[in-house]
Amino acid sequence: MNSNDETANAHEAEEEINGSARWCALSHIQRRVAGVLVEKSKTTPDVYPMTLNGIKTASNQKSNRSPQLDLREDQVEQALYDLRQLGAVVEVHSGGRVPKFKHQLYEWMGVDTAALAVMAELLLRGEQTLGELRGRASRMTKISDLGELRPIIASLIQQRLVIPLTPSGRGQIVTHGLYKPDELEGLKTRYSTLDTGDLERPLKAASPTESIASGPQIDWAAIQQELAQLRLDVDELKKTVADLQR
Repeated sequence: MNSNDETANAHEAEEEINGSARWCALSHIQRRVAGVLVEKSKTTPDVYPMTLNGIKTASNQKSNRSPQLDLREDQVEQALYDLRQLGAVVEVHSGGRVPKFKHQLYEWMGVDTAALAVMAELLLRGEQTLGELRGRASRMTKISDLGELRPIIASLIQQRLVIPLTPSGRGQIVTHGLYKPDELEGLKTRYSTLDTGDLERPLKAASPTESIASGPQIDWAAIQQELAQLRLDVDELKKTVADLQR
C-alpha cells in the first residue's frame, strides 16, 4: 500500500467516525502492536500491510519505543488475534501466501489522521510532555506547533482517549487512555505529587524591582523546547546506531 492509499483510507474512515468508536483498554503487548501498525502505515507505507515477523521486529526495535520489549512471535501472534477479535485489526492477503495485517483504528477509536498519529506515539512511548508529543507525532503527520496540537489533545481528552497526568500549562504531561484500570491508577498516583508550577512560575512577568533583584530572566520555554529537540536527536542517533549494528 502506498501513501496515497493510506491517505484515501484515512479520509474514508474519517467520514464514518461519528459515534462509531468502540475502543477499549488493551494489554501492553496489544498497545505496542497497534502503535506499530499505525506508525508503519504512515512512515513506511511500502511495507504496509505488515507480516507477523515485520510486526514483531518493529515492536522490539530500540528507537521510538518505551519501554523496550523483547516479544516472541507467539506473543505478537496472540496480540494480533485479540485485536482482530476486537475489530481493531484485520488480516489481509496481497497476492502472496504470507498473511499480512492492517489496523482499523480510525474507526475503532473514532479519530482523524492527526489524532491517530498522536495516539500512536502515546501507545509506542507512553506518557510525555506536549512538546515531546508534538515533535514525535510530526514524523507521521504535520503538526506545526503546540497551538495546533492543543485542540487535538482537548478533543482526545473529551473522548477519554487521552488522560492528563499533570495540570494544563507548560510542561503538561499526558498519556493515552487505553491502559488497564490498575495501570492507569498507578500512573495517576505517580504523577499526582509532581508540581509543574515550577515550570510555569519563571514565565510570569516580574516587576522592575524583581527583575533587578533576580538578574537576567531565563527563557524557560525556549529551554524546554530545546530539551525536547535534543531528546528527538538522541532518539534518531539511537536508531542510526541500531541500523548500523543490524
